[in-house]
Amino acid sequence: MVQFWITLQKLVQYNIKIIFGNKFLYFMLSALAFYVITVIVKLLGDDEITQATAYSMLMLPSILLVFYPMCFGIQNDQDAKIVEIIFGIPNYSYKVWLLRLIISYVICFVITCFLALLTDLAIVSVPPMGLTLQAMVPALFIGTLSFMLSTMIKNGNGTSVVIIIIGLLFSMIQGAIGDSQWNIFLNPYDVPIDKNPQIFFNTVFHCRMNMLIASVLFIIFGLNNTRNREKFI
Repeated sequence: MVQFWITLQKLVQYNIKIIFGNKFLYFMLSALAFYVITVIVKLLGDDEITQATAYSMLMLPSILLVFYPMCFGIQNDQDAKIVEIIFGIPNYSYKVWLLRLIISYVICFVITCFLALLTDLAIVSVPPMGLTLQAMVPALFIGTLSFMLSTMIKNGNGTSVVIIIIGLLFSMIQGAIGDSQWNIFLNPYDVPIDKNPQIFFNTVFHCRMNMLIASVLFIIFGLNNTRNREKFI
């Protein structure tokens, strides 16, 4: 049993180096720095800091934590020249990338949960676990979409450009779709004054379900793409 945990620890550490291109510390610090800057801007502003504000402060750092590993994961394998090794074992490739997906989101969850606890203790009273889970949904959606596109584009820079364009498009149409279930940036804690709260919470539920279902489909499609050896070598 001890040997199993030692092997698992080494496997996780090795994959973290590949996932983040040996820059894990920089990405963790950048997420923390982005959070701190956002908090300072909010504190210096005139608006009251609420749970809705706390959600917006956590959502972007959580997305940032998964953006790089999901966009550049395939390219990092190619740069490290381990793609052929991954494909050398039958049905091993998609297991490796599935493990990396899990590792990336576990790290994202832990850091986001820490930031939520920090927000609850130092800034405004929030439910840390609920806030973390809510912030993780758009991070899961955008991250898995990035992963799927990376298996098609096979280039980190190209994938990141496409994701940024998609994000800008969603931001541009956010006013048009408003508080609908199709708004991936819908703030579950920002209940509109002119809308029945129960109707809004039902909309939030359907919005979350849409993103979770889409995320599962993105993962399945992306992992299926990784089975095509000729595309990556």
